[in-house]
Amino acid sequence: MKALATSIPDVQLLEPRVFDDSRGTFFESYNERALAELGIKGPFVQDNQSFSRRDVVRGLHYQIHQPQGKLIRCLSGEIFDVALDLRRHSPTFRQWVGETLSSSNRRMLWIPPGFAHGFMVLSEGAEVLYKATDFYAPQHERTLLWNDPALKIDWPRGNRAILSAKDLAGSTLEHAQVYEHLVYEPAADVAEKTAVHALRA
Repeated sequence: MKALATSIPDVQLLEPRVFDDSRGTFFESYNERALAELGIKGPFVQDNQSFSRRDVVRGLHYQIHQPQGKLIRCLSGEIFDVALDLRRHSPTFRQWVGETLSSSNRRMLWIPPGFAHGFMVLSEGAEVLYKATDFYAPQHERTLLWNDPALKIDWPRGNRAILSAKDLAGSTLEHAQVYEHLVYEPAADVAEKTAVHALRA
């Protein structure tokens, strides 16, 4: 597993080690020990999976209590995945990072607790799986308005977006609750880190 730096140090883009031969392809999509060596620690307690059609935007979602770390993977299709830092005492507060995840590049995005998360579907359809470090708590769920001008998120197909009524009613950043007491812990230097374990193909 290889971790690549993003514009927000705590958000990591992960690339699995892929083995190709005449039979097809094999790779580890999750290895607790390898992720821990990259500074990503669970425990992960819940898996969520969705299918969405082209131009659907889901988000931006977060839980103001029981904040969730999320490990995002696109099982089929392609998405533009976004994480927005809502930790008031973080040096990257109010900044966002966006990465393309797809079934062909097999990349994953690690988003630690304290971020809002959302994605837009770029392909005909996309199936997305993410592991969460805390359980879903609807009473604590909050939604940021995906296209709030204050966020300046460069959605690739923003003029075509399809959203739920709940997401269309999201709060602007100016009126959103943020994380006042999450301790900011700078991530280790990620420029490029690799955790390697023996795999049996």
